[in-house]
Amino acid sequence: MPFTVVRFNLVDPHATPASLSERYRAALAMAAYADEHGIDTVQTEEHHGAANNWLPSPFAFAGAVFGATERIAVTVSAIIGPLHDPLRLAEEIAVLDLLSGGRLVTVAGIGYRPEEYEERGVDWGRRGKLQDLLLETLLTAWSGEPFTYQGRTVRVTPRPVSRPHPLLLVGGSSRAAARRAARLGLPFFPSAHLPELETYYRERCAEYGTEGWTMMPAKETSLLHLSEDPDRCWELYGEHFLHEARTYASWQSKDIRSAVRSTATTVAELRAEGVYRIVTPRECLALGLETLVLHPLCGGMPLEEGWRSLRLFGEDVLPRLKA
Repeated sequence: MPFTVVRFNLVDPHATPASLSERYRAALAMAAYADEHGIDTVQTEEHHGAANNWLPSPFAFAGAVFGATERIAVTVSAIIGPLHDPLRLAEEIAVLDLLSGGRLVTVAGIGYRPEEYEERGVDWGRRGKLQDLLLETLLTAWSGEPFTYQGRTVRVTPRPVSRPHPLLLVGGSSRAAARRAARLGLPFFPSAHLPELETYYRERCAEYGTEGWTMMPAKETSLLHLSEDPDRCWELYGEHFLHEARTYASWQSKDIRSAVRSTATTVAELRAEGVYRIVTPRECLALGLETLVLHPLCGGMPLEEGWRSLRLFGEDVLPRLKA
């Protein structure tokens, strides 16, 4: 059975505070529905200062999801590690780990938008060193024992429930990210299907004498929306998918490798490209993908249309996948 994901980044370029509040609450209700119907994980993200309201606080959202659910995981993919205070983040993740009974998965990347660093007053040129400090501090802090941090003795409590620590992966598409993960004995999350980078990671694990594993996106990764009438759905809602695709593309340089990358400039191009797909339940079952990523509220999608997509997945696809 494929691994199933429902993704929320809460983008809405035309939102008011009132409508965005409604969207956030709808996302929580959708997470509860996903939990009840056996979807594996909610995926969420972190970006700052986006005009379209891209979610900046994934851990706050994760905590709300955990309060509304019983078994589903939340994958934060990814945090921008160097923008976080290491001690504070260790506490946040420990508390969420305790609240959820170990359902939080954190992927730590370094980001790719210099403006986010500038906005937070963080030196873009030091992002690698700051990421090292963050990851090393998290792993030490979760022991619950006193340790030396930047010349002073500190202690982070409470200890998380997960052993040896909450699930933490190193994300990225560079050899530096793979080396960092291998050196620390952490699993590696390449940002795209990059078998050569996985091989490099395993070689570095052997060199450092550490053990690890890779959670790599499938060769074909599409963001899905379900509809009984894809043609009509593209006509009515294609601009929502295009908005997100164009926003994401505007943030990426030629050196960034991503599992979800679009070069489309029109809805027709986006549909032909296949990065975003609107499919019927029958077509969804026939895709044969290793991972099914549902994106019900993509780009400010109307809530009622998001619910239609999610319910088709929960009631017409999932039972057949499990049969």
